Amino acid sequence: MAKKEITGYVKLQINGGQANPAPPVGPALGQRGINIMEFCKAFNEKTKNFMGKPVPVIITVYKDKKFDFVIKSPPASHFIKEAVKLKSGSKEPGRNIVASITKKQVEEIAKKKMADLNAHDIDEAAKIISGSARSMGIEVKE
Repeated sequence: MAKKEITGYVKLQINGGQANPAPPVGPALGQRGINIMEFCKAFNEKTKNFMGKPVPVIITVYKDKKFDFVIKSPPASHFIKEAVKLKSGSKEPGRNIVASITKKQVEEIAKKKMADLNAHDIDEAAKIISGSARSMGIEVKE
């Protein structure tokens, strides 16, 4: 099989199972000449289990206007907010602590995010997630 020529990549964050031709999806894909409805149907089909959660996606665009896409797991901040049942983090992280999260919850989030993190084991992944929580004004408890 001949190697397809890549013309570019498009990175988007779309709610799982809810891609539609409206902005930001339509304009981002339209300027690359991709069939927007074809992408929306394929994306929605693959992300049914992430319904309503923000899902990062990297779309590879080929010269013949075909495309492939890779779905990542939802952002760590989303899982952290979900675990502590918050709408948003602190307005002044470091000064204001708005909630706390347990080490066990951090490890569970790390397991979910492991594939997308730059870590060799769960302990390293948990440190990354703990840092994200602290930067949101959420303290990590034993």
